Amino acid sequence: MIKEKLQEIQFVETDVSKIEQEVLSVYETITGQKLFAGNPERLFAESFAYLLAHQRALIEYAAKMNLLYYSEGEYLDHLGYLLGVFRLPAQSARTTLKFEIDEPLTFPVVIPQGTRVTPDGEIFFATLSEAKIEAGDTFVEVEAECQTAGTIGNGFLPGQINKLVDPVPYITKVENTTISLGGSDVESDEHFRERIQLAPESFSNAGSKGAYIYWIKSADPDITDAEVWSPEPGVVKATFLMKEGELPSEDMVSKVQEFVSDEKRRPLTDLFQVQMPEVVNYEIRLTYWVYRSAESLLSQINQAVNDAVQAYTTWQKTKLGRDITPTVLIDYVQSIEGVKRVEVESPVYQKLEAWQVARETSVSVTYGGIENV
Repeated sequence: MIKEKLQEIQFVETDVSKIEQEVLSVYETITGQKLFAGNPERLFAESFAYLLAHQRALIEYAAKMNLLYYSEGEYLDHLGYLLGVFRLPAQSARTTLKFEIDEPLTFPVVIPQGTRVTPDGEIFFATLSEAKIEAGDTFVEVEAECQTAGTIGNGFLPGQINKLVDPVPYITKVENTTISLGGSDVESDEHFRERIQLAPESFSNAGSKGAYIYWIKSADPDITDAEVWSPEPGVVKATFLMKEGELPSEDMVSKVQEFVSDEKRRPLTDLFQVQMPEVVNYEIRLTYWVYRSAESLLSQINQAVNDAVQAYTTWQKTKLGRDITPTVLIDYVQSIEGVKRVEVESPVYQKLEAWQVARETSVSVTYGGIENV
């Protein structure tokens, strides 16, 4: 977001050839001697120029690490510290585990908190609270969390987490009943940089749009886009998208609702409501033609066109309220060298509201043939 609005700057010259020329020029001006290739003094000056270039590169890097536009890693962490913003740590995936016994008993079966279950012997999920299969029942469900933070715990389908690591008397079967979700890696520099830029919006508790977006993105490092609007006085609605344009899960919506509703983040008079994005479906039906002069590159062009269409669908679904714009699709494909013209039958232009996101349902890309210039 920041890098779309600022121009590149340079503190010191780092080009080795220019620095070398500068050193030779200074030497020749002082001594009045011309240094030719192979001259010992010239070799020494070239060595000095190399060291000077290396030093200037370090100076340039150190200077840029003080600017939000360029900063990265631990340097970015220190810039965030100035505003009280800290990098979000990795989050662990969660799922629901179902523990079963063969037949009802006359006494409860206790599953201790921290009981571990694994899908493969390498990744482990542990129960977050004690659970009981009450007398007369045959199963109980309890929430569990992956013991390794990050995305590694995501995506296990129901039934895949099914190996009990810590034996529990009478338990004969265990498996997850929901897909494991919610795991995220440590917040990326790009996401963290954007939150630092938004941080001043959060200083006021007056409920600005920027403040709400800041807190929504602070709820989870995988939230990449958010929108906030007020349909009526005192009511604030919000929605958001996850990394790569994925729709949030119901659990993630609840997480954001709870996080932003904290009394230190939400104005007391606001009724804050988080909802799923409204999906607007569209189809892609596109035909393209290739210059005869580029016929020998047809296979590469075909692949490039398909990649361009894929890039367009990603662009379209990673931003809330982004209008469905076929001219952008044409630009993506038309920019490929060798493509003569493009016709788009679908989609047609459609304006989207802030809470809507466009997602493709089908993609049909047709090669129309060769045409002369």
